Amino acid sequence: MRRWAALLVLAVLTLMVVPRTAMAADDTDRVTPPLGKGMPIMVRVGVYFAEIADIDENEGEFVATIDVRLRWEDPRLAYAKNLAPRGFVELRDDAAVARLAEIWSPDVVVANLAEVPSEHVWGLRISPTGSVELMQRIGARLLSDFDFERFPFDHQKLRVELVAQRESTDVVLLDYRQDDLDFSRLAERAEIGGWDLGLIDFERAPLPRWHGEAHARVWISLDVARQSGKTVPAIFIPLFASLFIPLLSMWLNKVHDGEFQIEAFELANIIIGGLFAVIALNFTVGAEYPALSAADNTVARLFGLNYISLATSLVVNLVLFRFNLVRRIFGKYVQEQLYLYLIWALPLLAMSTATAFVLVAMA
Repeated sequence: MRRWAALLVLAVLTLMVVPRTAMAADDTDRVTPPLGKGMPIMVRVGVYFAEIADIDENEGEFVATIDVRLRWEDPRLAYAKNLAPRGFVELRDDAAVARLAEIWSPDVVVANLAEVPSEHVWGLRISPTGSVELMQRIGARLLSDFDFERFPFDHQKLRVELVAQRESTDVVLLDYRQDDLDFSRLAERAEIGGWDLGLIDFERAPLPRWHGEAHARVWISLDVARQSGKTVPAIFIPLFASLFIPLLSMWLNKVHDGEFQIEAFELANIIIGGLFAVIALNFTVGAEYPALSAADNTVARLFGLNYISLATSLVVNLVLFRFNLVRRIFGKYVQEQLYLYLIWALPLLAMSTATAFVLVAMA
């Protein structure tokens, strides 16, 4: 009797312990990378731009709501098809986060967030074959580099940086196929004032880490083009107009029998007034677009051309009108011919150079 009682107790203990042990082993196996299809594990990525709320080019940031989609295969999660009438099991928010804690998932993050997201919603779908789709809706301010070389005819890229930060490229690779490209698009009604929204671009750029390893990284960028029609009248017309101020110091003078008729100090006042006008315009543009002052661009080149024109006119004013050096060295006739040459050559050179700056930026 005691023997049968001992066997009964042993059987009960076996039924209680073995399933738990198997469950624990199963759970442990599911949180390690799935190696059933070999290494590295291909994780397909895509980003849907639901909304572009603001672009702050001076701070190098933009505000957007994006849907980040990650897809991978994990055969260990396969189950019977009759358990998923919709073709997949779907979990949302806290339930999705809890399930992700029980299985392996690629630690892919949006690496260029400027701050904690104001919105972060999770969605998880697992199909009977073990295909996993993780969707995250993120509303946040993101960092992005802006290039002002062709301002105000520039195109900028609003970039989302996806990085697999836990495993190296030996374990996880980020990839994309045609259906990921189709998913990565801009919402039809999305718009932002002052910009034309364009196409989506993908770029692989592995991220170097310790010990010579690299982690998978993909840049997904939205191309935006500045609406230059609002900027050109406010900046370029004053810049072109200010180019004529130093030229007036030569045009207003006149020569008779090799002698200049207007005193040099009167023309110098025009040059000084032009200098203050350009400085004031430079301060105004710098206050509105601080990033322009730190980069090589069309506006900076035009300001430089204005200062060069002012300096050139000052030299002409001193050499020709004040000290008459050319007349003293070469005579009145040479001075008169030089003056007649400068009054059309310098304006032509200044305006053609300014026009070339603008055409290069527009190309």
